[in-house]
Amino acid sequence: MKMNLDLPTYDEMSEYLSGIWELLTDEEKVVVRKNGRLYYFKKNEKIYSIGETPAYLMCLIKGKVKIIKEGVGGKSQIIRMMGPYEYFGYRAYFAEETYQTGSTAFESSMVYFLPMSIIRSLIILNSKLAMYFIKALSVDLGNSESRTVNLTQKHIRGRLAESLIFLQNSYGFEEDNMTLNIYLSREDLASLSNMNASNAIRTLSHFVAEHIIIMDGRRIKIIDEERLRKISQIG
Repeated sequence: MKMNLDLPTYDEMSEYLSGIWELLTDEEKVVVRKNGRLYYFKKNEKIYSIGETPAYLMCLIKGKVKIIKEGVGGKSQIIRMMGPYEYFGYRAYFAEETYQTGSTAFESSMVYFLPMSIIRSLIILNSKLAMYFIKALSVDLGNSESRTVNLTQKHIRGRLAESLIFLQNSYGFEEDNMTLNIYLSREDLASLSNMNASNAIRTLSHFVAEHIIIMDGRRIKIIDEERLRKISQIG
């Protein structure tokens, strides 16, 4: 982990804290700018661990981050994949508990850290900022509930199809408008889909045979998006 000690410009702050910055007064912006820091993480480097005490609001500026939760027998499952300008790491602070999840840089990443003590003091005085976090937590809860139902009730094909659509929606395509702009190992894709690696490999092979996707190592090209979405919906 490497920290950038340079104080960001106001234009950079507007970029780093998209959605929040415009809700702050000029005085509040000065406080936030002085207290936030940029950190750089290498691929597979931990950002925070299960059991740690939460202290920061984190915003992913560049790269990709996976959020992991331990299940039965210590088995880890990917519960979220973060994209640029998404906030994370703050729910546990509001809940007054230690981190129930861990986070790791999926690739070289840049993350902005702002002390939650600053956020807390701002929320007390700024109702617009308070409503921002209420809405964000409510949306996250709704998404989590839907994903829980989908990963427990859908069949393997539906779960894997949903994960591929989720990755498409989160990271988009490369220039060919078909290749997912993220390369996951079979193990990570299985973890994201709540299945074991052998089931993920078998189902991916079926999707290839059915001309739904094309695979080249970790690169996945979606060639029949309509059918993939239909499989996801049917479950």
